[in-house]
Formats: sequence, C-alpha cells, structure tokens
Amino acid sequence: MSKTLSLIGAPVETGASQPGCLMGPDALRTAGIIDVLDGLGYAVRDRGNAYASPDNGVGHPNTAIRNLGETVGWTWSLSEMGYKSASAGDLPVFLGGDHSISMGSVPAVTRHASEQGREQFVLWLDAHPDFHTLDTTQSGNLHGTPVAYVTGQPGFEDIFPPLAATVDPNNVCMFGIRSVDKRERHTLTSNGVTVHDMRAIHEHGVPSLLNAFLERVRAGNSALHVSLDVDFLDPTIAPAVGTTVPGGATFREAHLVMEMLHDSDLVTSLDVVELNPFLDERGRTAKLMVDLVASLFGKRVMDLPTRSY
Repeated sequence: MSKTLSLIGAPVETGASQPGCLMGPDALRTAGIIDVLDGLGYAVRDRGNAYASPDNGVGHPNTAIRNLGETVGWTWSLSEMGYKSASAGDLPVFLGGDHSISMGSVPAVTRHASEQGREQFVLWLDAHPDFHTLDTTQSGNLHGTPVAYVTGQPGFEDIFPPLAATVDPNNVCMFGIRSVDKRERHTLTSNGVTVHDMRAIHEHGVPSLLNAFLERVRAGNSALHVSLDVDFLDPTIAPAVGTTVPGGATFREAHLVMEMLHDSDLVTSLDVVELNPFLDERGRTAKLMVDLVASLFGKRVMDLPTRSY
C-alpha cells in the first residue's frame, strides 16, 4: 500500500435524486480526514475538488435519465485526475459525491493497472449493486449505473468516455447488498459478479467471505479498488445518505472489513461516496466515515476515541 495518498474531491450530486452530496468532500475534510491520515504516517496530498468537463450535450432515448451531460463531464474530469495520481505513484482517495463518481475513479485506476500488466479487482461496499445500464434504469439516477459501465456492459458507448480497460465482472465482489432490482439480479448472475448480501454475511461471517475474495486478488498480484458507500452501513449509525436501506453493516462489521483490508496490504485506491451532510446529525456520519477510512489505513477500532453526539 502506497504511503502517499492523493485526496481528490468529487463534489458530484448529478447522479442522485436528492441534493446535498456535493458537500460531501468538504464535510470529510471538516471531520478531520487529512489530520487522521497524516497521524497514521501517510503523506497526504489534497488535490482539491475536481471540476466537471463542459457538458457536451449528449442525449439518450431513455427520457428518465437525469443530468446525463453533467455526469459525463464529471466522468471525464475524475478519470483524468485519478489516472495522473495513480501514475505518480500515489494511492488515489476519491471523496464523493454520489456514487456516479466511480464512473471516473474506477476507469482511472483500471487504466493504470492495465499499463502495469495487472488485473483490476473491485470491492463494492454498498446496499445496491449499481448494475443498471442507460437502457434499463427506470429511476434515471446515474449513481445506479457505475458498475455496469466499468465492466463494459452495452449501451454506454458513444456517450460516456471510451474505456482504456474494463473490469472483468468476475473480479467484482459486492458486499452488504440488500436492495436489487429484478433486471439487475439477472445481469449480475449472467455476468458472474460475486454478490454477498447481508444474509450471506450473517450466515457465514465477514472473515470467510472477504478472505476468499482477497486471496483471489493476492494470487494474481492484482490491483484492488474499494468503493465505500455510506448506505453500506445501517442507517441507525449512518443517517446522512439519501438511499437508506435498513439492515446494513453494523459499526463493528464495517470496521472489521476495513481492518482486514488494511491487513491484506492489497488496496490500491478508494472511493468514499454518498455522504450527504444535509441529512446528517451533528456530523456523526462524516466522523464515522473518517473513522472507517482510518481503519483501512491502519488505525485499530480499540484506539477510537469516545464521542458524545
């Protein structure tokens, strides 16, 4: 794991239905993410917030789609910023922003991994699989499409940036899933995506499921991108998200995932997404997300301070 981190702010809310995610990057900074990572011995380069490339006026027959041109613009911008950071030897940390930022972050690091002759793996920590295409989305919210795009599913070509390299769907592991549309269920199965819903996690436990995936990453000396969505967590501990689904990961389950990722020394890039400070309670979700990021980079849960809210 690189000891130099590039923080890339992605103040994006065009992929979501509820405004507020554009405040996410600065909320994470306010919650102390830079000081925490610096205290863990990392050199932290805050690259500031990205700016979307100009809207090129693209359209699509699916009239439900919202903010298509703006989201394409963010994808171009974040892909370039992330690629430059990875190429410089940094570990890119993308601070979102809704989950459509992964349409830029994942292609950025996948391109870099491909140039190194490495396969790209993705751990998707989320309540939703985000495997809709532009044709199948009914909500029109593009934060529900990034995994389909980065794995090269049809329908994105000539609209979103062409992919220098795609992620093999067999290299995607979805963890904590508990809300899947019927169309997504079929395409997930047919494409060979590994899906561990909350029932599987409760039946088999975090260690056995996550270790099996990490062993695959390690065996191929592959790159690993982790995409952490606030709604991976149970809304009782993380209310600041516009897509709450009951029954998510507990505080301890989430920290266990992060600690295991740190111990694996396999993580090469990270997203922190869907934080909506407008929906938070005195910053509790932002602080929790910073604590989780700290665990991924080496802080033990037993070292966390006591807080009153």
